[in-house]
Amino acid sequence: MLNLTLRPSQIEIMRYRGGKMGISAVPGSGKTFTLSALAAQIITSGVLAPDQEVLIVTLVNSAVDNFSSRIGKLVEQRGLIPHLGYRVRTLHGLAHDIVREKPSLAGLEARFQIIDEREAEFIRKEAAHTWLASHPNALDEYLNPMLDEQKLSWVRRDELPALAHNLALAFIRSAKDRRLTPEALRQKLASAPALPLAEMGCAIYADYQRALAYRGAVDFDDLIRLAAQILAADADYLARLQHHFPYILEDEAQDSSRIQEEILRQLAGSPAPGSGRGWVRVGDPNQAIFETFTTADPQLLKDFIASEADYRMELPVSGRSQPCIIDLANQLIDWVNQSHPAETCRDALTIPYIQATQPEDPQPNPPANQAGIRLIGQKYAPEAEVQAVARSLEAWLPTHADWTVAVLVPRNTRGTEVIEALKQRKIPHVEFLSSTSSTRATAAALGDVASYLADPGSAGKLARAYQAWRRAWREEPGQHGLYARATDHLRKLPQVEAYLYPAGSFSAEFPAAEAESAVALLELFRLSAAEADQGLAVELLGFRTLVRRWLAAALLPIDQLILTLAQELFTEPADLALGHKLALVLRQAAEDHPAWRLPELTAELGVIARNERKFIGFSKDDGGFDPQRYRGQVVVTTMHKAKGLEWDRVYLMSVNNYDFPSLQQYDTYISEKWFIRDQLNLEAEALGQLKALEATGEYDWYEAGAETLKARSDYVRERLRLLYVALTRARRELVLTWNTGRKGELQRCLPVEALAGWLEGQNPPD
Repeated sequence: MLNLTLRPSQIEIMRYRGGKMGISAVPGSGKTFTLSALAAQIITSGVLAPDQEVLIVTLVNSAVDNFSSRIGKLVEQRGLIPHLGYRVRTLHGLAHDIVREKPSLAGLEARFQIIDEREAEFIRKEAAHTWLASHPNALDEYLNPMLDEQKLSWVRRDELPALAHNLALAFIRSAKDRRLTPEALRQKLASAPALPLAEMGCAIYADYQRALAYRGAVDFDDLIRLAAQILAADADYLARLQHHFPYILEDEAQDSSRIQEEILRQLAGSPAPGSGRGWVRVGDPNQAIFETFTTADPQLLKDFIASEADYRMELPVSGRSQPCIIDLANQLIDWVNQSHPAETCRDALTIPYIQATQPEDPQPNPPANQAGIRLIGQKYAPEAEVQAVARSLEAWLPTHADWTVAVLVPRNTRGTEVIEALKQRKIPHVEFLSSTSSTRATAAALGDVASYLADPGSAGKLARAYQAWRRAWREEPGQHGLYARATDHLRKLPQVEAYLYPAGSFSAEFPAAEAESAVALLELFRLSAAEADQGLAVELLGFRTLVRRWLAAALLPIDQLILTLAQELFTEPADLALGHKLALVLRQAAEDHPAWRLPELTAELGVIARNERKFIGFSKDDGGFDPQRYRGQVVVTTMHKAKGLEWDRVYLMSVNNYDFPSLQQYDTYISEKWFIRDQLNLEAEALGQLKALEATGEYDWYEAGAETLKARSDYVRERLRLLYVALTRARRELVLTWNTGRKGELQRCLPVEALAGWLEGQNPPD
């Protein structure tokens, strides 16, 4: 045995010698430590042959580094060479290893490439938009019949492209998880009754795969599908891998999909207890928060533990949270199991309950403090909720400089609102969202200027380009008036070309011509002598000179254009470095899409500026976030990204019945669009039609609306788990707030209402 201080439940797990073991691990129970210790024990016990390794499979790249470091240190303590006898991979990394070794069995060239999520999104959007352009009325039967012509036109132009892309994303992922190619789907559709959404998904899927094939590329979902295909096709290769990896330790197993589970099942074979071979699956079904419209299925781990595992173990003890917060999380499990108004949701959370540590535990819980839990009952408008949290932090932070603290929000957009409020109050903070505000601001400034260059006759875009150039003046009292007047005059320009190139302007190097140009400028903008004296004329003349340089640079390749603009717009090294990184991104986009011009390329900057996609900048947290680095600063992140992390004080915002619905008649759902009839969820309906194509039972056929109702239930269950995850991020103090939404009609969500009632019962008034 390794010389470690272990809890009784961990000691039981360390006795493992082979077979199938399923472990349910509560939040903060040390599952990474336990799995690392088990791997190190197997490695140092002498059971591995020289050509064998323990395979550790985890979810994200940062966890790979964490496992590798932990196992290496434990192995080194026993006097052995670190980094030998084990391999840590994400499941996609493992699939890549398999496909890269046997590409011909997957129908790939030896030098195939893997496209990243950014490029995959480009291709999907292009395929979806092409389909919409070719079938402009195909979705009319799903649109709300009460839409007037103006709204109908707006929906078709501004809403349907995003809906079509999201539908295609869910459809393609699900089809690949089922190992269905576009050709196989077409054959099934040919012999099936009309399934218009499945036909749409299949057509976009086919175009998407053709685009990948043209590039000689695969996406991440293809890697998983093709790895399973190779293992099934080559028994000798599978046997070699089974010998090489006699033990497979799987982390975060609650987030596995059916095909991912199949790959590990193939590699594990049929290990018997004590055989020197094994498959260990560790996870927490209560923390399965990535299920909606992905292929992850927490029921797979539940079924494995209940029906297949030779050993069923638990890691129920957690030293993370103070006992009162543990009691609150356990009460949520009880309420869901016993009292949730929708019976279909009562299995969303399951035991084991979280147990506090014993007094001698090396990681004791913080002291119990019932007053550290505050479930705020006050109604807030959305902006008022943000300000209330900011005021609370402003008062609390100065006396808790050595604490960690986080504000957890349901979505990135809410996080940006919190960030702005913290900035206004000069509260030290850290962003842990899809992209930081500095990254978004840099992308937005470059995007505004590039957008103008793509449409140089637009006065509105010219004004936004000016705002990007003078963005520092927005908050500068001495310059804000001039900034606002210049913006207003530029926005109202009747002819942009008359401003940029008036008569005589090409000879502006001569004083007389420059004077004539200034007079023409005064006439064009109808500036009074007083306005000219206040510096407005000089400001507009200076900006005109700059715009002429930008227009001359517009003929450069996109990366050179972005670098040129960055030099004009930024002086800070971090902004210049980000400009360089964005230039590389757009150069790759231009190479991938030779037909794209400036408008299409500029759109990518807009995506980053709007926080719609993760863009890694130059933060030291790119490889993993450590809250301990930021004591005395407010971390703002989403509840999803907070998984696996912990803070001394945690604020949970927007715990209303929109972000956490309970399957009640008054609830609304984010995936059900107002412009779609009968509140149908078209993504769910498309997947229902896909599922129907594989149905064999007499009563398994597609019924319109049924999948929408099922998707509601699945979403409610996932949001209950998300609330549980969010609660268990807090170590010492927990504050929950809610808002009534833009229309003022939302309520505090039912689970939090129930917890508030329970908490009040624990502390009856004197």
